[in-house]
Amino acid sequence: MKTIKGMDFSNGKLSNLEYDTEIFEDCNFSKADLSGVAFIDCTFKTCDMSLVKVNNTSFNNAKFINCKLLGIDFSRCKDFLLSFSFDNSILDFASFYQKKIKKTLFNNCSIKEVDFTETDLTESKFIECDLTLAVFENSNIEKVDFTKAYNFGIDLEVNKVKNAKFSSNGLSGLLLKYPIIID
Repeated sequence: MKTIKGMDFSNGKLSNLEYDTEIFEDCNFSKADLSGVAFIDCTFKTCDMSLVKVNNTSFNNAKFINCKLLGIDFSRCKDFLLSFSFDNSILDFASFYQKKIKKTLFNNCSIKEVDFTETDLTESKFIECDLTLAVFENSNIEKVDFTKAYNFGIDLEVNKVKNAKFSSNGLSGLLLKYPIIID
């Protein structure tokens, strides 16, 4: 494994089209164009990837740890073998529109105003995640673990929810559309 540390790729385009088992640490990718690049088994640690372009980008088993991923439109990524995990990262304003990202781990992340419309999240986990104003519409959240997630609002009538897990503390997030008062 090769470590690429402290590089500034902001506002630019990467020179390689494929990165395999690389570790990117303390790198700035802000507003970079990652279109067409393949990241296979790569780890991103403490990287700023805000507003990167990911048109036809491959993320195959990518890990994001302590990263800033503001406003990334993951819906533009290549579908083939798309898989990643997020740990202690900020994903606010990102979009996963119509993506199949089954078994994705979101651990201790800020996921505010993220678009999960028509996303297949089957068997994913949201552990200690803030889902303020995240959109779940026509999404498949079957077997998703929301027991430690908070600030979510999910309409059970417009999503596939079979065997999704919620804690009793999160039940109010499932009742927002009803004109009721919860004490």
